[in-house]
Amino acid sequence: MTQIDFYTGSADKLRTACQLCHKAMLHGRLTAISLPDAATSDALDRLLWHYPDTAFIPHGRCDTTNAGSAEYPVVLSHSGDNFPHHDMLINLSRECLPFFSRFDRVIEIVGTNDSHQGRERYKYYRDRGYEIRHFDLARAN
Repeated sequence: MTQIDFYTGSADKLRTACQLCHKAMLHGRLTAISLPDAATSDALDRLLWHYPDTAFIPHGRCDTTNAGSAEYPVVLSHSGDNFPHHDMLINLSRECLPFFSRFDRVIEIVGTNDSHQGRERYKYYRDRGYEIRHFDLARAN
């Protein structure tokens, strides 16, 4: 069954996604990121080029050659479920994704200003019997 993790209280959801991608990459995990629109996808793309400050996270769009490989361990998409792997999914979309259960792990990042939508997604997974882990980023700071 898919492991669901909620990271709540994020002051900057894109930066949180970068931190989680970096950690996953260091552990050899492939990461797919679902984004709500092209503008957010472009913003995350730019941020990944400069995160961490002394390096970058290799990444590409779903249609990039070798996307989802060791060469491009992070794959971005704002247009559906055409991800080349099913390892880890970071959902930055506003709702639960209908294809989430294909992934081994799903990460939901909830910002400080979208807690209502986050509670709705949490309820969606809970009502379907998924075990949910919670990480409160506001308390970690």
